[in-house]
Formats: sequence, C-alpha cells, structure tokens
Amino acid sequence: MARYTEAVCRLCRREGQKLFLKGDRCYTGKCAVDRRPYAPGQHGQSRKKVSEYGIQLREKQKARRYYGVLEGQFEKYFVMAEKKAGITGENLLAILESRLDNVAYRLGFGMSRPEARQLVRHGHFTVNGKKVDIPSYLVSPGDVIAVKEGSRGKTKIKAVLEATEGKVIPKWLDLDRNTLQAKVVTLAAREDIDLPLEEHLIVEYYSK
Repeated sequence: MARYTEAVCRLCRREGQKLFLKGDRCYTGKCAVDRRPYAPGQHGQSRKKVSEYGIQLREKQKARRYYGVLEGQFEKYFVMAEKKAGITGENLLAILESRLDNVAYRLGFGMSRPEARQLVRHGHFTVNGKKVDIPSYLVSPGDVIAVKEGSRGKTKIKAVLEATEGKVIPKWLDLDRNTLQAKVVTLAAREDIDLPLEEHLIVEYYSK
C-alpha cells in the first residue's frame, strides 16, 4: 500500500499552517511551523505570487494532508461526492470524515489522525462486532465502532485514552466512554467539521 513516509512536519510547513499530524507535539514550542514558518526547500523563504489555480491546488493538498489521503483516493472521493445529492464540497468532507481512521481520531482513540490510522491497521478496532483493519473503511449511520476487547488492556491504548480523556466528541458520534463503544448517529454536517478548509476551492480545482 502506497503511503507518505517522509517527515510529516514538512507537510505543515508547505501549507503554511498546522495540520496537527503529530498530536501533542503540535501544541508545543517544538512544532516545525512555529520554529520555521516558511515552506521547506531551498526557495521556501522566497515570496511568490500565487495564481488562482495555485490557491485551489493548495486547498486540495491541504485537505488531502489533513486526512492523510493519497491523490488517487482523494479523486475517487470527489467523484463519489459529485454523484450524491447536495453540495459537492460538503459531501466530500462528509465522506472524508466517515473514514474509520478519522472516526477513531474524532472519538479520542488516537491523539492524531496518523496515530489513529496506525492503530486501525494494527487491528485494534471493530465495526459492528467485526475487526476492521482498513483505515479507509467508510462507516455509515448506525454503525458501532469499538476498541477490540483484547486491545483494551494494552499499554499503548491505555496511554492514548488517558491522553484524550475529556476530548469533545462531535455530535454526529455517540461515545460510551465506559464501554469504549460509539455509534455513528449520522454523517458529519459541515458545521460539525472544525477544519479551516474552503471546500468550494477544491470543487473549482476539479471542475477545470
């Protein structure tokens, strides 16, 4: 499976803002965006005039990097969003939010999306009672996501749950902290998504 393997802090610097890809580190003085607030590379500090296309491209790349999705998968999601009734940009974000790795992150089962993705790959979660280790698995309303019984006593899982205790859970998810089970109430609406994205720019990018 293809995936990004370089330093993730470079992605934040390229987009010029924090994408919160390293959990707690992003909130400390060690954050690369705070220490070097310019794009990586030899010409990172030079000022460049950005075209309309460039602005649209950057917004698409930013969304991809927030959710950890590669280009081909992201384009597939856009096609899915176009075919659904409603506003394409909002449909796209709802699809991205319904990925299992993102849902695990939103529930506090990971301190960052990359960490949640890794825990999904290692088989620590179930959907409707069955183990699912595919981060891109799309959940649906009514699905029940849970930490697998055999994983609840593991040191890593305990540390993550302790670190995320008190995290605000979005209203489209219903979490029982005692049983470590959550139900997908509905798909995420635009007002439920707290990421600074301008999805209409992504739609314009693909509409060219």
